[in-house]
Amino acid sequence: MKWIDYQNPSSVDEAVKILAGSGGKARALAGGTDLIVQLRVKDPRVDANTVVNVKGIPELNELSYSPSAGLTIGAAVPCYQIYNNDDVIKHYPALIDSASLIGGTQIQGRASLGGNLCNAAPSGDSIPNLVAHNATAKIIGPNGTREIPVEEVCTGPRQTSIAADELLISINFPSNNSGFGANYIRFIPRNEMDIAVAGAGVSVNIENGTFTAGRVCLASVAPTPILVEAAGQALVGQPVGDAAIQKAADAAKEAAKPISDMRGTAEYRKHLCEVLTRRALNTAVERAQGS
Repeated sequence: MKWIDYQNPSSVDEAVKILAGSGGKARALAGGTDLIVQLRVKDPRVDANTVVNVKGIPELNELSYSPSAGLTIGAAVPCYQIYNNDDVIKHYPALIDSASLIGGTQIQGRASLGGNLCNAAPSGDSIPNLVAHNATAKIIGPNGTREIPVEEVCTGPRQTSIAADELLISINFPSNNSGFGANYIRFIPRNEMDIAVAGAGVSVNIENGTFTAGRVCLASVAPTPILVEAAGQALVGQPVGDAAIQKAADAAKEAAKPISDMRGTAEYRKHLCEVLTRRALNTAVERAQGS
């Protein structure tokens, strides 16, 4: 039996010191809904001899909003707190699309958006939504603090740009104007197989009946979530309507690079990218217009 050391730091500095001194063998635990399973089944991609519980660190439990600074969600904030938060409900309702999909009710009592991001599964339900919201990841390590766009975090399946001696502190969202709308939807083959065959996270900005910005990010159709810049560009400057939305959906389909597996063929997944992007954009437009 392999013994796993358990550390329970009370501060960011203490956690970073433990991570830095582990020789790359420590893993941060927020909700643990992925990590504990991976350790139990001896996943070879998770070579750890130390688990660092970061659930009790105040900065990782921050959930705050201001009109000027936007929204901050600490890396350990569980999903149920997010979808029950009044500021999220009012200003960032699309985040509920993801937070309410990650596992069931019991899982949502532990699982966090930060953990979902750091797990870096291509099918992660929160990641396309975070990218669509133009969110950034605040990361701290021995060399200080840095902040990067969320789309730069995942580098491969279960691989991230966060170093072994670094810790994700929070995910930060810019303040949204009145013409902003977003949505995340996915397709699963049945409720018992709760992994996206494909997913689409989108956002739009609308002013005077015209798209002024757009973002589309796909899940489960590449080694990492894909920010489809061509889809966003297809919207900008175009009048709000089916024609622009269809061009963006076609661009998403073209950008998808899926594989065939037990959950769906590559051709089927590409088709889903077009359908899901189109539907998500229509919902985002409705939200942007206050419908």
